[in-house]
Amino acid sequence: MLTETRDLTVGDAIVSAAGSVFEITKLTRVGRGIRVHYVTEDGRSGKFSAAPDAVSRVRREPVATGQA
Repeated sequence: MLTETRDLTVGDAIVSAAGSVFEITKLTRVGRGIRVHYVTEDGRSGKFSAAPDAVSRVRREPVATGQA
């Protein structure tokens, strides 16, 4: 499903154009944008900033990160 950054929630899984999946762990406002914190399928964390109306491809079920 396609959704705007402002509609993302913790636990959503963003799917990149290359097919990689990133689970959202935190969302924060940064000026006029939104900083999205995520973890990859292999447990690495990262973040990026996006405009609230930027569009992302999202899966609504959580990603299996290998953590028990």
